[in-house]
Amino acid sequence: MLNYRPKMFDEASEANISKDILMILISFIVVFMLTRTQKLIPVMISNHLLKQELANSAPDLQEKIMISGSDKRVMIPALFSTVLTTIVSIIYCRFFEERPVRSMGARKNGFLAHYLSGLLVGGALMSAIVLIANSSGAISLKLCENINYKVIVLFFLGFVVQGMSEEFLFRGFLLNSIGGAGYHTMLAVMITSVGHAFSHGLNNGFGFFTFFNLIIINLFFTLYMILFDNIWGVCALHSVWNFTQGNIFGISVSGNEEMDSVMRATAISGNDIITGGKFGIEGSIFTTAAVTVCIIVISILLFIKYRITQAKSAEQPV
Repeated sequence: MLNYRPKMFDEASEANISKDILMILISFIVVFMLTRTQKLIPVMISNHLLKQELANSAPDLQEKIMISGSDKRVMIPALFSTVLTTIVSIIYCRFFEERPVRSMGARKNGFLAHYLSGLLVGGALMSAIVLIANSSGAISLKLCENINYKVIVLFFLGFVVQGMSEEFLFRGFLLNSIGGAGYHTMLAVMITSVGHAFSHGLNNGFGFFTFFNLIIINLFFTLYMILFDNIWGVCALHSVWNFTQGNIFGISVSGNEEMDSVMRATAISGNDIITGGKFGIEGSIFTTAAVTVCIIVISILLFIKYRITQAKSAEQPV
């Protein structure tokens, strides 16, 4: 069992947090549902602008041509619009739970080092998964022609915002609210991981094995944050994880359609467990294996950190 409690939990415990886990979950669900409305904004604006654009040249097409959610004219603004999730999460924790932002893991010290480390870990892990899948013959990779690097840069910046938003909502808010209320670290970790995985339930290609993979991916992300007691590293890890699979390798990101990318991955195997199917490489057995190894490594590091913390506490005079 994971007995280590990060400093974030202690900082959150000093605030006005409900000790009733049911109330914490209800509050989280309310905030979560409130932030989901942000996705409608880019679609509505983009479709309105498209209608205006068609009004002069082809008014008869106004009702026939609508921008889909997978269009980059919607996807990029939608990614940036997730900043509202970060803002709402911070406002709730700061003013309703009355806890400092640092209790969400948002620390000034070491920001750059944590963020760059997260980018390195996330990019390297996703690249390893895709390249192993390619070497095994499960998928094939091909360099794209006419690569639009400006759009890819916009996607990267959008994923920086999007990855941060989910981390502040699920790990900055939910994880630390449960841990700060005095519940066992492992309970906080599992509820956060399962909840985050379940939030993808309406995505294209979602299934039992995909759900299992999402749980262990989020378990890895959560343990990573606890190990470093800092949210910035996992924000970067999450952002580059999505960006690398979507815009470097051209793989569907959590069931979302293909987007502008440097390379394009094509499934060779017809087995969804091997390729991830419509959900993307996150639902692949290769991801299962790679992330499991990462969880084992982080668990060992956390155990070592816990023992060191215990030893230091024992040395202090009573």
